[in-house]
Amino acid sequence: MGRFDHLHKQFREQRMKERAINSLRSSRPVVEVNGSGTSGYRIKEGPNKDKVTGHVSIVHKNSKI
Repeated sequence: MGRFDHLHKQFREQRMKERAINSLRSSRPVVEVNGSGTSGYRIKEGPNKDKVTGHVSIVHKNSKI
């Protein structure tokens, strides 16, 4: 296998891998975070419907509380 053939094969394999990753990334459902004024994700279906999970809270060093 010549130098050009090796480089072409690597380039082609990397492009195929990137296409697969991009197609998987674009097929994911979008999660609505901070919707309805919450600081997390509100579950829409199932036994835990309308519960908010994944609250974002930061403890500040200057806080006296």
